[in-house]
Amino acid sequence: MEILLIWILNAVALLIVAYILPGITVASFWSALIAALVLGLLNTLVKPVLILLTLPVTIVTLGLFLLVINALVFWFAGSVLKGFHVNGFWWALLGALVYSIIAGLLSRVIA
Repeated sequence: MEILLIWILNAVALLIVAYILPGITVASFWSALIAALVLGLLNTLVKPVLILLTLPVTIVTLGLFLLVINALVFWFAGSVLKGFHVNGFWWALLGALVYSIIAGLLSRVIA
């Protein structure tokens, strides 16, 4: 039951990000639910592989390259989903940061 609540809160966080940032659009709450699910799956399955493959660059940049990986995953989700759109890398970087902050704050509400 808790995972369902976290999924809904992540969708709400995505709607808030789309409301705050003009470079990110979400068509509806249903689109936000699907986008939150896809982002969760990408962060669980693809992101660890990307981190492992880019470990030398991440070490050289003292971990700042992880921001780039977050932005690329966010941007990729925005490019493959129909109701969720991100207008470029810089919006993806800002959107991923804001999304992480808002989702973290919302998840602390239920903890």
